[in-house]
Parts: sequence; C-alpha cells; structure tokens
Amino acid sequence: MSELSERINQEDQSAFVAIVGRPNVGKSSLLNAMLGQKIAIVSNKPQTTRTRIMGVLTNGKNQLVFLDTPGLHKPRNRLGNYMVKSVTESVSGVDACLLVVEAGKSVTAADQELIGKFKALGMPALLAINKIDAIRDKSVLMEQITAYTSLFDFEAVVPLSALDGNGVPLLVEELEKLCQPGGHFFAEDTLTDQPERVLAAEIVREKLLRLLDKEIPHGIAVAVERMREREDGSRITDIEATIYCERDSHKAIIIGKQGSMLKRVGSYARSDMEAFFDCKINLQLWVKVKEDWRNRESILHHLGYDKTHFE
Repeated sequence: MSELSERINQEDQSAFVAIVGRPNVGKSSLLNAMLGQKIAIVSNKPQTTRTRIMGVLTNGKNQLVFLDTPGLHKPRNRLGNYMVKSVTESVSGVDACLLVVEAGKSVTAADQELIGKFKALGMPALLAINKIDAIRDKSVLMEQITAYTSLFDFEAVVPLSALDGNGVPLLVEELEKLCQPGGHFFAEDTLTDQPERVLAAEIVREKLLRLLDKEIPHGIAVAVERMREREDGSRITDIEATIYCERDSHKAIIIGKQGSMLKRVGSYARSDMEAFFDCKINLQLWVKVKEDWRNRESILHHLGYDKTHFE
C-alpha cells in the first residue's frame, strides 16, 4: 500500500445510523432520497418495510451506513413480532438514530417509546420532520419542534421533504458530523447489502401494495425462487417468483380477471427491475395460498425472516 493510500484510509470515517419512526412517515422514501437511488420499496400503506434494509452513502472520506427499519407498531402476529424486534435491535446496535416524524403531527406514543430508548442507551439522535411540502402554515413546524425538543436533546432538527428533496442535503451534512475515525466498512460503490433476490422480491411486493386495496397487501409475501442470467450472451435474466397470500379469495384478486392484475404487477415490476439491474428481465409470477402464513414459523423462515426472532 502506498503512503498516500494509507493516509487516505486513515482519514476515512463512518457512522451506522438507524432510521426509526412510526409507520407511514416516509422512512424508506427518505432513505432513497439520501442515497439518490431507490433501494427500499415505498407505498402509501403503513408497515411497508418488514425487515432492516441497509443503504450505504459514501461522500469522500465520510461513509454513512443506514438501517431502514419497520415502523414501530403493536404486533398482531409472528411477523409483527419480528418487525418490532428488528427495530429495537437496530436502535441498540448503531452509532446514532434518525427519528422521522410527519410534519404537523403531534408526538405519538411510538415516538415517546423510541425517545425513551435513546435516553436509556445514551444514543445520539437527530430529528427529521418529513413531508413539509404538505404543510401550508409553516408556523406549526415551530410548535412541533418545541414539542419534540422538550422531550430530548437532539443533535439536530431538520424539516425536509423526501418527495422533492428539500432539506435532504442538510440532513446528510448533519449526519456526517457523527462519523467517527476507523475507516470505511464497505466499498465506495456499495449501495446496499440486500441480495439481488431480495431486491427483486421487494420490487414485486411494492407493485402489489400499490395496486391492491385494504388488508390484502398485509397478507402478501413474495419469494424469488430462481434468478439466473442466461449464458447465451443475451443479457437476459430469468426470474421466477411466488406470491404468497392467505385466502383463495385473495388469490383470485391478485390474479384478476383473465390474469389482468397479475400482468399489471409483472409489467410494472419488470420495468423497475430492468432499470435497477441494468439488464433485460424475463419475469414469471405464480400465486399460492398459504393460510395464516404470518404466524407459521417455517414459512417466515423460508421468506428470510430469522426464526430466532420468534422464540
């Protein structure tokens, strides 16, 4: 190693940051906005994120490693237990937390619970007030800031909009102040630790969340059973995915009349996959009924949820 490269490596610094908050405040949208690329699925339905999704942002000597966590909520099944436990584990295993709240909203019980964890752990935390683009009377932001800062001494408070990017660069600057010496943990071009199969499955699930209504999306999971690039030089990747649902009636809705809904899901998902993976995608989707899968440990484990979270 040259003297120059050794010096540069010694100057590199990083911070692990958990993005936390109640469901549907825009945590995944904010992660995508900070990274400048979509790695976490987004929908207008709560509890879209089910696992900890890691994103990496490297700016020169600074590297921020983000953990996008599920929204903190009261669990109703084994999957919900996993989601809540992943939040608490994320908070205890990082350098700092980023609490995301929605502009114009009062402090919630979930926010107070998270703030209590910050205090108990002596954890540095920043407050991001998202969706300011939806607030006409900006004076309500000052009242909201006062309410939150009276509960905790945040390192910084940044009003922003993940939708249009307003305030996002400032938030990144504030987060970089928390970086500590010790080098980078990931290569500079690393964007996420999620395997390609997981990313592909999440893309399909996002389209289902956006196209279907009410409770059906929460009873849906997606598993990529096969993902392989063809060896004929065509740059085509074959992906086979199974959509799990809990009832025969749900299966009929997912498939749609003469397969119309499943075709829409596949078309939108294929488009996103081709943009993300930078290749042609041949996507095949199947729908299977697995009653009460959210409480069945074997299925949860097959879908990538660690069984130790259910003990």
